[in-house]
Amino acid sequence: MGSDDLNARLRSLPSVDRIVTELGGAASPAVLVDVARRAIDHARHLVRDGAPAPTSAAIVTDARALLDAHRRRLLGPVINATGVLIHTNLGRVPLGEEQIDAIRAIATSYSNLEYELDSGTRGDRYSHARSLLTTLTGAESALVVNNNAAAVLLVLAGLCRDKEVIVSRGELIEIGGEFRLPDVMSASGARMVEVGTTNRTHLADYEKAITQNTAAILKVHPSNYSVVGFTASVAARELARLALGRGVCFIHDVGSGLIEPSGRGPLIEGEPSVNVALEDGADLVTFSGDKLLGGPQAGLILGRARLVERLAKHPLLRALRVDKLTLAALEATLQAYLDGDTYRLPLWRMALTPPEELERRARDLAERITLAVGDTVKAEAQATRAVAGGGSLPTTDLSSWGVSLTHPERSTASIERALRHGVVPVVCRIEDDRVVLDLRTVLPSQDENLANLVVVALQE
Repeated sequence: MGSDDLNARLRSLPSVDRIVTELGGAASPAVLVDVARRAIDHARHLVRDGAPAPTSAAIVTDARALLDAHRRRLLGPVINATGVLIHTNLGRVPLGEEQIDAIRAIATSYSNLEYELDSGTRGDRYSHARSLLTTLTGAESALVVNNNAAAVLLVLAGLCRDKEVIVSRGELIEIGGEFRLPDVMSASGARMVEVGTTNRTHLADYEKAITQNTAAILKVHPSNYSVVGFTASVAARELARLALGRGVCFIHDVGSGLIEPSGRGPLIEGEPSVNVALEDGADLVTFSGDKLLGGPQAGLILGRARLVERLAKHPLLRALRVDKLTLAALEATLQAYLDGDTYRLPLWRMALTPPEELERRARDLAERITLAVGDTVKAEAQATRAVAGGGSLPTTDLSSWGVSLTHPERSTASIERALRHGVVPVVCRIEDDRVVLDLRTVLPSQDENLANLVVVALQE
């Protein structure tokens, strides 16, 4: 192949402007120029490798694929049909109308975030949520940071730096993204003292480990796993009594943030609640806002006023503080609990939906799909099992219903991929060589859109 022929084929490739024009107004000008250049660069590489020059239509198709990939990389809504209620990769839990209304009201106006209306002087950004939290749980005081790892970090750094913190080996948890409790403790400047074994820790292990340099006993609820069999652990009440008698702090990280249950039955059986942790004598309790609490991402610290006050003055709090929108959503979440109506929170509305209601929706969805695509695609309502997820209730699952999909000429992997790449992505699961859409985690308002998205994916 001569250089003249190569140059001729390169010159035959369309200009960036032409590809941008062909793409139309599908995105901002800067994005269109970027994907057009990348598509043309790809064509140039093909030509230099000896391939014929791609047509303009082929380059436009390549540019559209790049544009679609660009959109999928941006933050956007998806339909969660996995059956995992608290899905960390999908943003944990959705917020409800009242939570969104609270965010909108604060976002679109000035607010009394750090302004005391009674006195007309500077106020405390945490006072609003603190009042609700102490009323709801009976804690003396409360503080809010940006997640539970931050809450634990602040507590350890503020109260235990350069001192010893005793923790059971069976509670040295790892959370998502390979973040481990020992690493958080190391970053705080506290010195970890491990006691007991992976499966068995006794009160005597804690008693023997306490020294003059001990600052705290830390109990961590293993909310994302369960050890069964020949096991033993020390109850929080016993550790609180020991800590009080030896003059050290007792910190209880309950993780999932369950507020005293009401009408939730076996769903949360065995899960420690914030209220009980405080009643059992913990000096400080830490937990997440976006797990079983059903609110926005936040880390909450509740307990003794004198300890919370020390943490509120720690310089690290400035780096860990939450913004006004998080506080607005959190307050709306707490108000639902105070009103005794947690059904207003999408998490608990989905979790407590009767299986009979899910079955009705599943049969309706399967019928809609079949009517639209015909009998070649098998869409069937089927009983499923949903889980809490998000590092919560690891041994609990929920009776659920969903729709299974099979196609005589397409693999389940290709259907799953088509759903994931839809205009609104649908994230589902594959079981027994079937695509399964679990309705436990699909809001009823999404059913019609879900049916349309499934039909489009099946017809590709």
